[in-house]
Amino acid sequence: MALKVYGPVRAACPQRVLACLLEMGVEFELIRVDLDSGEHKQPDFLLRQPFGQVPAIEDGDFRLFESRAIIRYYATKYVERGTNLIGSTLEEKALVDQWLEVEAHNFNDLVYTIVLQLVVFPKMGQRGDLALVRSCEEKLEKVLDVYEERLSKSHYLAADFFSLADLSHLPAIRYLMNEAGMGHLVRNRKNVNSWWMDISSRPAWKKVMKLMD
Repeated sequence: MALKVYGPVRAACPQRVLACLLEMGVEFELIRVDLDSGEHKQPDFLLRQPFGQVPAIEDGDFRLFESRAIIRYYATKYVERGTNLIGSTLEEKALVDQWLEVEAHNFNDLVYTIVLQLVVFPKMGQRGDLALVRSCEEKLEKVLDVYEERLSKSHYLAADFFSLADLSHLPAIRYLMNEAGMGHLVRNRKNVNSWWMDISSRPAWKKVMKLMD
């Protein structure tokens, strides 16, 4: 039975999962979920994801939600056949986990708030809070300064190999660069920009972008 991924391809968290599956060479069926109509809050979907969020996966009888849990699972399950995204030594794996935590708690929340205020709310006919956007931008500047320093010493965040820590940033940075119009935060930092150009050029990510067409 084919792996089923439930979620809209344009949403950041499903993109994280799709990028991982494509890196690992895992076949899947994408079951699109219409967020605008509230499909993710309907009883059938809540059986898969009780919090009404995307994505969720079904792999035979196995079900899982939360995008970072999903990518950790598949990167570990298929490490012998696809791209090694988790590291080989205990220390490498610890560093990948460390930077995944940084992405989730120091980076993603700030970008999410910016996109919500500048993109999502206006699309719904609501005015975004520009003061909040500015506050998040200032905090994000400091986070990216840490990234700039880190990437001056390592080609990728966790080590000198592409890992889940890098992959997990792809959807949010894409939103930052495009819809949110804040690409200067990346382009103004030499090492961060080089890193972004590298990871966003990977064939798996390009395939995710084609799915959006």
